[in-house]
Amino acid sequence: MPRLSEVLAQFDALWPPERAEQWDAVGTVCGDLDAPVTRVLIAVDPVQDVVDEALRLGADLILTHHPLYLRGTTTVAAGTFKGRVVHTLIKHDIALHVAHTNADSADPGVSDALAGALDLRVVRPLVPDPTDPAGRRGLGRVCELDRPATLRDFAARAAHRLPATAQGIRVAGDPDSVIRTVAVSGGSGDSLFDHVRAAGVDVFLTADLRHHPVSEATQHSPLALVDAAHWATEWPWCELAATQLDEISDRHGWDLRVHVSKTVTDPWSSHHSSGAPN
Repeated sequence: MPRLSEVLAQFDALWPPERAEQWDAVGTVCGDLDAPVTRVLIAVDPVQDVVDEALRLGADLILTHHPLYLRGTTTVAAGTFKGRVVHTLIKHDIALHVAHTNADSADPGVSDALAGALDLRVVRPLVPDPTDPAGRRGLGRVCELDRPATLRDFAARAAHRLPATAQGIRVAGDPDSVIRTVAVSGGSGDSLFDHVRAAGVDVFLTADLRHHPVSEATQHSPLALVDAAHWATEWPWCELAATQLDEISDRHGWDLRVHVSKTVTDPWSSHHSSGAPN
């Protein structure tokens, strides 16, 4: 079985930490580099429910997309919810590693997994990484549908293919408009509107869309918008990462047991609607 240091070396090859955004906090949060790893749990969020799931599975390592500490802290006291996570991890010899924006821009990365979940053909990055001569890395993806569909049908596809959440799928645009090209970006995407318009796509699927950016975007152009839950747009990456780690384990003869967390860590718990706008 591999040591933690060997598994982390493979993580760094897949998602080099130097490719993370400067503000990001990626890499290993805790863990003994010499400890053996037999079972890995992959999840979006490093919350207590996920740590408890790792305990039940007997996992030695958790890989998450979101950081535990994105900003500095002065305490890991067990009375705080993040401190409790740290205490539980260390007490039970479970390592935690984060691949965040370095996984967003990877080839393949978070948006490739999102496109795959929606059965879209990836054409190119939405925001190319200028350091990649092959032109495959970068934020978001520009994609094509296998055949044209109405916005209504495309939104229904997203609702069916992505994990269910209380939010569901929100749509801005004419439901009967025809969709041929799609931009996708896992996670919060309303900072990418200029790039999406420049790409000339018919619809942009992302998460965390806010009122004012959406209002302005719909005035700029007939671009349709599909807004899913943040967690739901990034969860497909967990399955992609599991497939990559399984391949690495087979190649090295590690016999790792790799699990994808089914715990829904989207923070919204219910949705109520009158069925008509206020």
